[in-house]
Amino acid sequence: MTAVEPPVIRARGLGKRYGDKRVLAALDFEIESKGFMLVTGPNGSGKTTLLRLCAGLAIPTSGELEVTAPRETIGFAGHEPLVYRELTAIENLDLYGRLYRVPERRERIGMLLERFGLWEARNERAGSFSRGMQQRLSLCRALLHEPALLVLDEPYSGLDDAGAELLDRELAELRPGATFLVATHDPARLMPLASSRLGFA
Repeated sequence: MTAVEPPVIRARGLGKRYGDKRVLAALDFEIESKGFMLVTGPNGSGKTTLLRLCAGLAIPTSGELEVTAPRETIGFAGHEPLVYRELTAIENLDLYGRLYRVPERRERIGMLLERFGLWEARNERAGSFSRGMQQRLSLCRALLHEPALLVLDEPYSGLDDAGAELLDRELAELRPGATFLVATHDPARLMPLASSRLGFA
């Protein structure tokens, strides 16, 4: 008899406040291993806060949150690119690759820059990039260490049509081997990949 894997993320009564402002209240959900949960809702409904909690970037103020994926196996991309503007594209990824001890990181960096259409701009500072190029670089950073859990907050934000189609292909390719938590304003685009959905009012 095959053992059932525990959920990668389990929340029970999860809540988050910032001072007097309640952002999340009594939230319950689970994401199974290799699951793909879509998080939907209007701006200000708590989507970003939830994703930051699950990525280990914020601490709950009530309830329980269990994330079984080790911190070093989580890839996070938010709607702020979180790249160093004064560094080049290749320097940004090399820094992150060293931090996460990515094996054969130069080959992996080159492959991602090529795949995301940034190879020609690899020696340009990220601060000179368009919003879409910064988003592509942010996605390269999130994928560099081949994470087991991908937490993506509006990953299509700022991407042009070509960039969005590229991300479609990348997510479809990664889908069988990783667990996903993705916030989006365009759920129809990702519904073919989703195994569950969490909606905020």
